[in-house]
Amino acid sequence: MTEPRAAGPADAAEIRGDPSSAEGSVTDRVRTGKAPSRRDSPSKRDAWREKREAALRRKPSVLSGNVLYLRNVTVSFDGFKALDDLTLHVDPGELLCVIGPNGAGKTTMMDVVTGKTRPEHGSVWYGTETNLLTLGEPEIAQFGICRKFQKPTVFDFLSVYENLELALAGEKSFWPTVFARLSGRDRARIDHVLETTGLEAKRRARAGTLAHGQKQWLEIGMLLMQEPKLLLVDEPVAGMTPQETERTAELLLSLAGRHSVVVVEHDMEFVRSIANRVAVLHEGRVLAEGSMDDVQADPRVIEVYLGA
Repeated sequence: MTEPRAAGPADAAEIRGDPSSAEGSVTDRVRTGKAPSRRDSPSKRDAWREKREAALRRKPSVLSGNVLYLRNVTVSFDGFKALDDLTLHVDPGELLCVIGPNGAGKTTMMDVVTGKTRPEHGSVWYGTETNLLTLGEPEIAQFGICRKFQKPTVFDFLSVYENLELALAGEKSFWPTVFARLSGRDRARIDHVLETTGLEAKRRARAGTLAHGQKQWLEIGMLLMQEPKLLLVDEPVAGMTPQETERTAELLLSLAGRHSVVVVEHDMEFVRSIANRVAVLHEGRVLAEGSMDDVQADPRVIEVYLGA
């Protein structure tokens, strides 16, 4: 997967909150395909804060759920340390945003959690009893850890409803699943996911006819059909319109508290709208973490991520 582009001077002005930046106006953001700045609308800013606080209220106690905990994880490729003694945790029901420059280790971190890459050192625990490093990718998925890649992978020739039905099937084979009789509970689950993703009106539409943002929501819906405990979401708003970006923010915030969610993203305005905690990766380590205000004011973050 291609890592996000390197940030430039306009990004530096943006993350500092400089309203006079080249991309600071709503008109410029719409023209360049970026979401409108929440700073431009106090009422919108308050609404996002209310949504984040609602997600926090839904979070279960750490004692009653499974914490994802990476401790001193190191991964090297041909002498290059993609992860260098990385330590990071995700609380039950938390929505954590992970940001950082190209090559910071964001994708490798998700590869390790899902079993695609094995670290040469460190430990990865989900809860107190599940050592993810002893499991293969299918076993990790069965524990409720699901990953969404940047490019949506849906079945274009099937309807939205059939895509969700197929995701419900688990280990069943393809064609028998398509023609299988659904139970009332199954239909209720699909209806609930259609409502959650805002795709009720598209239930009979072929997935190939959906807009880019709708395909992304459908893929998230397909993961929700598997009743995940932890969702890893990679650059969900890349290529989206401002309206799609805003709807995606609302969707992910609606999932937080009910699921643990890790979002890797480089759109700073999108991150600001959804994140209660942000972790900044640099050279395979956590450089800084805290609220968006905390990390955007950190001189180290400005230096290594924004090139200022």
